[in-house]
Amino acid sequence: MRHNKSGRRLGRTTSHRIAMFRNMVTSFLTHERIITTDAKAKELRPIAEKMITLGKKGDLHAIRQASSYIRDKKTVTKLFNTIAPRYKERAGGYTRIIKLGIRPGDTAPVSVIELVEEALEKKVSKKKAPVAETEAVVEATSAVPAVAQVEEVVQVSEEVVADKSEE
Repeated sequence: MRHNKSGRRLGRTTSHRIAMFRNMVTSFLTHERIITTDAKAKELRPIAEKMITLGKKGDLHAIRQASSYIRDKKTVTKLFNTIAPRYKERAGGYTRIIKLGIRPGDTAPVSVIELVEEALEKKVSKKKAPVAETEAVVEATSAVPAVAQVEEVVQVSEEVVADKSEE
């Protein structure tokens, strides 16, 4: 029994699994999205988020830690210069996993893991505005277009009357 043993073994030896995830993190940060099986994507997520967190720290020690795991120097540079600054205000959750379906060859469930792109919006408190102010705003905004439409109708009708009187 595997009590208190975290992580999926994925049918590989330990050294193979570690090498596979190092390569996957490198590819993921290079391309910012990869297609893989659900189980691999779920195991890749915490590793990738740790690398982005190291990128947010940005000091020499973090660069060396990331370089010891990520296989490509260009990818480490990209992590620290472009990817990490995007998530400066974000407290976590840099990746998303989207399930794609079943792979036809071996019926494995396939997902895409990608970096979250939208900017983090701070939550706005849901305080209601005073009733008197909202009613005044509604009346003001609804009255302006109505007055403009009435003036246009009057001008058009005056032109039509003028044209008929000329004939």
